[in-house]
Amino acid sequence: MSPYMTREDLSLALNLFCSIYGIGTLGIPGNFARAGPVYASIALLFMASANIYASVAMSKTMLAAPKWVQNYGDLGEWIGGKYFGRYTVVIPQLLACLLTACAFLVLGGVLLDTLFPNAFSSTVWILLMAMTAVPGSLIPTLKESPGMAMAGCLATLAADGIALAVLMVKMDTHSLSPPSPNVSFEQISTVFGNLSLAYGAGIIIPTLQRQHSQPERMQRVIAVTLSVITVLFAVIASTGYSVLGCQMPRNLLFAIAGHDLGFTSSRGSVVAAFLSMQVHITIAFTVVLHPAFFILERLLWNRRHPHDDAADFVEAGTPAPKTPEAPTDTPKEVATPDLTTAVSTARQASSLGVRLILISAVVGVAIAFQDHVMDLQDFVGASTMSLTCLILPLVFYFMKFWTTMPIYEKAYAALVLAVCTVLAFYVSINAGISLLTPPDTTPFPFCEAKYQTIVFTNTTHYGTAQ
Repeated sequence: MSPYMTREDLSLALNLFCSIYGIGTLGIPGNFARAGPVYASIALLFMASANIYASVAMSKTMLAAPKWVQNYGDLGEWIGGKYFGRYTVVIPQLLACLLTACAFLVLGGVLLDTLFPNAFSSTVWILLMAMTAVPGSLIPTLKESPGMAMAGCLATLAADGIALAVLMVKMDTHSLSPPSPNVSFEQISTVFGNLSLAYGAGIIIPTLQRQHSQPERMQRVIAVTLSVITVLFAVIASTGYSVLGCQMPRNLLFAIAGHDLGFTSSRGSVVAAFLSMQVHITIAFTVVLHPAFFILERLLWNRRHPHDDAADFVEAGTPAPKTPEAPTDTPKEVATPDLTTAVSTARQASSLGVRLILISAVVGVAIAFQDHVMDLQDFVGASTMSLTCLILPLVFYFMKFWTTMPIYEKAYAALVLAVCTVLAFYVSINAGISLLTPPDTTPFPFCEAKYQTIVFTNTTHYGTAQ
């Protein structure tokens, strides 16, 4: 009898875990502050089940696909055709990479501005971060991306752990119960954006599955990995909410950086947590941009056909070297070494130009929205991430298996697709409005008016007021 999880299963599970666990975790405690523990727990369980189901559905679709289907774009082409199917996948995937990179730069600029006050503005920090990422972004491929993803994941775990430990130690509640949020539908619905970003896994599942010697076991890998991540999310959320209630900031790290909560963190703990997250951002920014580079370069050179190259992306979705093209009937006097070198040089130059233009565009968007890091993350999660990781996998699954699905599965799948689609539109619009016309807010906007400006542990203030 084979073990429940083989060594190969564990290896791919670790790869999947490291690819998912990132900046989305910083907003998990804020979800409970926005929606309250009951509604936020329901939302967490629903999104966990929806993402597990959608990811498993993608795995089943990949099992039925021919061998030339190696990545997400290939899957879209096989189901929807060379143009409609592939571009329906590739365009949202490209936008997801670029917008996520923007969120990395914005968050990194805020963290560095907090770590080094009065040194540079957030705009300058964003520019400096982009400049330091340029050399890594110009590397043709990232063959070591699994190791980089693991380093980034460990850095995120360290940042989350340090921030939660500081809160548990510093928040002396004097036996006071933290206040509950003033729950509204808008606050509950916006949880969808953060959870979509936190669970975003669909992009890399086809590539990981093609690497498994027993691809039928990938469904178990997905279910186990996302279940473990859900447990971690629940621990992070409940721990943060237990000490702050509705006064938990939308970003976990912001809770230990300021003075709104009535305590001052040790400088060492703030530096350790912020620099740990900065390590993740630096690594993830480079890794997440490479698929975008590769997609645009293929479109620019127009040399892509699924039967000609077996694997476009190595682990974590980074591009792999193209397989040698089949010999052609071109006369030797035409296909000269000088011509080949010239074509190669031209492609390298165009590749360099494409990458620099993309980085410049990402920097421009990041600077424009540098004061709205959490709204930007909600927008990315609700729009591109939910489309690529939830909606499209279910649509593809329906197109191939609807006639053979049992009625109870059809009912559940249709419910998940309908709810996720409606929330994706609603939260994307709201987050977009917040990005363009940010509303006036208070230090603790999720609480009732009484607790919106002063931390609840200030017994002098509340004792006098009452």
